[in-house]
Amino acid sequence: MTTESKNMSRRKFITLAGAGAGFAAMAGFGMNLDWALNKPEIDTDALGINKISTDVLVVGSGMAGLFAAVKAHDAGANVMMVSKGRLGASGQTPFAKGIFAYDKDKEEISIDEFVAKVSRSALGTNNQAYTRQLAEHSLARVNELREWGFFESSLYNKSFSKPIEERNIPLQERVTITHLIKEDERVVGAAGFSIDEQKVLFYEAKSVILCTGAGGFKPNGFPICDLTHDGTIMAYDIGAKVTGKEWNDGHPSRGENPAACYDGWGDMFEQKPGTTGIEVRHDLGVDMNYMAYMNGGAAQMGPPGMGNQDNKVKGGPFTPEEFTKRDRGDGPPPGGENRKRPPRKEREDGPPGMGRGTVVGGSSAGMSIHKAEGLVPINDKCESTIKGLYAAGDALGSYMAGGIYTQIGSSLSGSAVQGAIAGETAANYSKNVKSHSISTSKLNSIEEEILAPLKREAGYSPAWVTQTLQSIMIPNFIIYIKKENLMRAALAYVEELRDHHVPHLRASNLHELRLAHETKNMVISAEMKLRASLMRKESRCSHYRLDYPEMDNENWQAWINIFRGKDGTMQLEKQPFDTVNQINSVRNKETV
Repeated sequence: MTTESKNMSRRKFITLAGAGAGFAAMAGFGMNLDWALNKPEIDTDALGINKISTDVLVVGSGMAGLFAAVKAHDAGANVMMVSKGRLGASGQTPFAKGIFAYDKDKEEISIDEFVAKVSRSALGTNNQAYTRQLAEHSLARVNELREWGFFESSLYNKSFSKPIEERNIPLQERVTITHLIKEDERVVGAAGFSIDEQKVLFYEAKSVILCTGAGGFKPNGFPICDLTHDGTIMAYDIGAKVTGKEWNDGHPSRGENPAACYDGWGDMFEQKPGTTGIEVRHDLGVDMNYMAYMNGGAAQMGPPGMGNQDNKVKGGPFTPEEFTKRDRGDGPPPGGENRKRPPRKEREDGPPGMGRGTVVGGSSAGMSIHKAEGLVPINDKCESTIKGLYAAGDALGSYMAGGIYTQIGSSLSGSAVQGAIAGETAANYSKNVKSHSISTSKLNSIEEEILAPLKREAGYSPAWVTQTLQSIMIPNFIIYIKKENLMRAALAYVEELRDHHVPHLRASNLHELRLAHETKNMVISAEMKLRASLMRKESRCSHYRLDYPEMDNENWQAWINIFRGKDGTMQLEKQPFDTVNQINSVRNKETV
C-alpha cells in the first residue's frame, strides 16, 4: 500500500473509531449484529484491473452522450463511450417522447422573440446564450436523428446504435464510473468498475464529457431510479463548481398505485417520439405542493400548471399573468406530432402523472429542473470550471430553460444540441493536449476507495441509508414548501449520514457496491439542495419558501454555485443572472 493510501485524516479516524466502539458496545449488550456484518461474495484480490486510453471519454449513453460521442469522433478524436446502463435505454432519455425543433420557415416568432418569451416565463433565471443555442441548432439535430431512424420506433437503442456502429466508436455498458481523476490541474481520466466482467477500470483521457443526467433520491413513480447525480458529485469532488440545486422538478404520481411508474406515464412508453414547436409555458413548479400543504390533503388537479379552481388557496408560488391561462386547443400533444390525440372529453392533458384526478407529489424528489442543475459552465461551449472537463444535457447547469419548465420538448432537444457542442469542443481541446499517464499512487488510492465497501467487515447497507435519506428529504414540508427551521433540522440529519454512515457503507457484491457509491452521491446532493435552498432567501420559479414568499429582485437576480473549499467544506456563492463566464464574473461569496 502506498503512503498516500495509508494517510488518515483526524475526522476519518474519529469516525471509524466511533463506529467501531458503537458496534462493540452493542455486542457487549448482547445485541445480535448479524444485520451489520458484511458477507462478501467477491474476492477483491481476484478482481482484474484494466487501463484504457482515449482522447475523449464520454460518460453516459442517453441523448447528450450520443451526440457528444458522434461529434467528437467526427471532429477527429478517438472516442470511448462508457455507460452505467444501456445505449439509449438508461436514464430519462427513453421516456422522453417530444423533441423541440425550431424551424424558422414554420414558426411565427423569431429566435429573439422566443428567447425573450422563455426569459419572461423563467423570471430571468435562464441563461440566454444556451436558450438561443437551443433554437439555433435544434432542427439540425432533429434531422440527424430522423436519418438514424429515431422517429420510427418507441425504443431508441437501434437508432442510437446506427451512428455509433458506423463510426466504430467503442462502447462499454453496465460500467459504474465512481471517480474523475485530476492531475496537474486538469482532468486526465476516470475510474470505476464493470458489473458484468468483475473488473476495476481506469480510463486515461485527454478530456472527459459528463452526460450523466440529473438524479434524485430514488423516489417511486418517476423513471429516475438509476440517476443519482453521479457525474455532478464526482466533478464536485475534484473541484468543479455545481449550480441549480434549489430548484425542484414537480412531476407527481397518480393517487392510485403511486409507485407504478408505468401507469403514471400512461401510453407514452408505447408511443413513437415526435417533434414539438414553440409552446412556451410556466409548468411543473410547486403550485400543487403548496395547495396540498395549505389544504392538508391531496391535490385535485386540472390542466397542468394550475390546480382545480375549486381547490385554490391564497398565496403560493408566483406565475406570470400571461402564463396562468392557456387555450389548450387541439394542437400537438406533449408526446409529439406522432401521438394521436383522443377526443377532449376522454383525454388527460399534460405531462406524465398530471392528468385530471388525485395526484401525489414527491415522485421526482431530489431532481431539479431539466438543464438547471449540474456543472457550472464558463462559456457557451459546455466547458466546466475544471480544465478538460465538459458536460452536456442534464449534467450541465446551463439554465437553458431557467428554474421552471418553459418549452415543451426542449429537454431532449437541448441534450442533443449540447452534446454535439461539447463533443466538438472536447475533440478540439484534445488535439492540443499531450497524453497523460496517471500516477501509480493515484491509481492505488482510487482503487482502495472504489472497493472499500466490499472490504468492510461490518457496516450499513446502502438500502438502509437510502431509506433514511428519503424519509428526511422527500416530505413536502422539506423539499418543496420550505422553511428555515425545518431545512436546518433536515440538514443536521443529512450531515449525520454524511459523517457517520456513508463512511461505513458495506457491499457484499458488485451490485451493492454500485448502490453504495450511489448512496454517497445522493447524500452529498441532499446537502447541496438544503444549503442552496437556505441561501436563496426569496421565492422564484420552482423554489418556494414560506418564510420568504416574495421574489427579491434587488438581492436575488443571481444563480447559486456550490464548490468545495480548501478545507473540504461546502461553499456557496452568487453568480449574477445571464453571465456565461463564471471565472470572470463578480463573486459575492456567502457560506451557509
